[in-house]
Amino acid sequence: MVSAPLIEKLKKTAGGYPDQRSALLPALDMVQRENGNHLSKEDIAAVAGLLGVTLGKAYGVASYYTLYNTAKVGRYHIQVDTNIPATLMGGQAILTHCEDMLGIRAGETTPDGLFTLSEVEDLGSCGTCPVIQVNDVYYENMTIEKTDALLESLKKGILPEARNESHFGSECKVLLKNRGDISNRSIVQYRKRGGYAGLEKAKALKPVEILDAVKHAIVRGRGGAGFPAGMKWGFLPQDNAAPVYLICNADEGEPGTFKDRQIMEYDPHLLVEGIAIAARAINAKKAFIYIRGEFRWIAGILEDAIHEARTAGLLDVLDIIVHRGQGSYECGEETALIESLEGKRGCPRLKPPFPALKGLYGCPTIVNNVETLACLPYIMEHGPEAFKKIGVVGNAGPKLFGVSGHVNKPGVFEYPLGTPLKTILQAAGGVKGNLKAVIVGGLSTPILTAAEAETLNMDYDACLKAGTMLGSGGIIVMNDTVAMPPIALRTIKFYAHESCGQCTPCREGSVAVESLIEKLLSGCGETADIDRILHLCDTIIGSTLCPTGDAFAMPIRAMVRKFLAEFETLVTANP
Repeated sequence: MVSAPLIEKLKKTAGGYPDQRSALLPALDMVQRENGNHLSKEDIAAVAGLLGVTLGKAYGVASYYTLYNTAKVGRYHIQVDTNIPATLMGGQAILTHCEDMLGIRAGETTPDGLFTLSEVEDLGSCGTCPVIQVNDVYYENMTIEKTDALLESLKKGILPEARNESHFGSECKVLLKNRGDISNRSIVQYRKRGGYAGLEKAKALKPVEILDAVKHAIVRGRGGAGFPAGMKWGFLPQDNAAPVYLICNADEGEPGTFKDRQIMEYDPHLLVEGIAIAARAINAKKAFIYIRGEFRWIAGILEDAIHEARTAGLLDVLDIIVHRGQGSYECGEETALIESLEGKRGCPRLKPPFPALKGLYGCPTIVNNVETLACLPYIMEHGPEAFKKIGVVGNAGPKLFGVSGHVNKPGVFEYPLGTPLKTILQAAGGVKGNLKAVIVGGLSTPILTAAEAETLNMDYDACLKAGTMLGSGGIIVMNDTVAMPPIALRTIKFYAHESCGQCTPCREGSVAVESLIEKLLSGCGETADIDRILHLCDTIIGSTLCPTGDAFAMPIRAMVRKFLAEFETLVTANP
């Protein structure tokens, strides 16, 4: 049942959106929390009636996103990340230990209803793996000993305080300049250090002048594609009477990617200032931060920062809403994100039309990544030429690189675009053992051998030339203790799980590739199965509505081709 006080809260939340149906995701979340972390059919029906959506659509949303529990879970929901970075750091061993200690398998609940154990995909904690999420709390850098202590504490009814101890470093002092001081979450401290100076300068400019500055700075999107932000803004219609919306994509869900969290968690006003500058440039009065649902505590930090900025009179007429996703990698794609923000399942739209012409609620919409927007205060304060002096020609500005896997100090490091990969790995304490392979742009980008990575510079153009992509800058390091076929299997399992199911090549192709790799690893494979994997990958690339098909086909193809002998050995071993 939905209580009367909660109904009033839901109505207030819905009233903050231009269309109340956008409140479907947060409404379902609030009702689930009130009812013991469980979402019943009656709850879903009540929310649907309140927001004016059909029961079918509401249930479709509730059954699509992984953070909704349509089946009952225990008092403590223990979720263990076992994706590639986590597995490299012992995540699978942590899961197995939890199964042994609790006497249940992943996906089950203890008879007393105290614990539910789940194996989950990337939790955005790649540099602090292994990680266990208990309800809303992250426990990072876990060991078997720490896991035992956590379980004992939970059995006593005590949810321990979380401690985040992660590595970071900055050569540029732009995006991570305040990372070492948690007091910088406060607007007072942020302004003492020069914060909002860029916004004040932007307010003295016409929107077109801000646009020209961003174009001149050549701010390439930091979300993965590297498309120039100023050029994207320039696609907005000039004779438009409809409202323009700005969306900050903070749905950081690709394995290997955990950079945006550093800005939001430790320097939230930097993002708020960047949003305010972008909103002024595109004449947006409403902005949204679409943040992954697991980052609940970070969403609270952002809401506090927005409140401080609004109270200080810095946002003028701009309204910023923090909107939590509910567990879907696909919502990192801009049109799927828009669908989700409208209160729907996160399935991508056919393009064109592009969001700049027809996006949120059918209106012109700009979607930019957290890191992209966080670059804007520096450009406004110091000028586009100063920004261009950081980096190399065509690849201007600072870049955050998340380094995970087999390094001595995994973490996030800020360097100019064009910095040698070697330099970044040295900042991360160097490789543990002998380097075998590295993924430089998040799991969706083609893997490189140690030889290919030897002289690589980390910028968009250099990575393309090397046969991969800079992507999000998520660097996953693997040493020679790693066998590539199991890595390929865990990779495709992620994408098969996260496919929205809308496109046949992605929905069926990912499962087919997964089955073929499993067949090889089981010892029942044939040489023809390797050829089938490569054929499927070649066929899938370029044949889906969004980049997800490419996101698994390209890395799997690269793993098989570059480490073919390891896959052929599986066949040779088969009598």
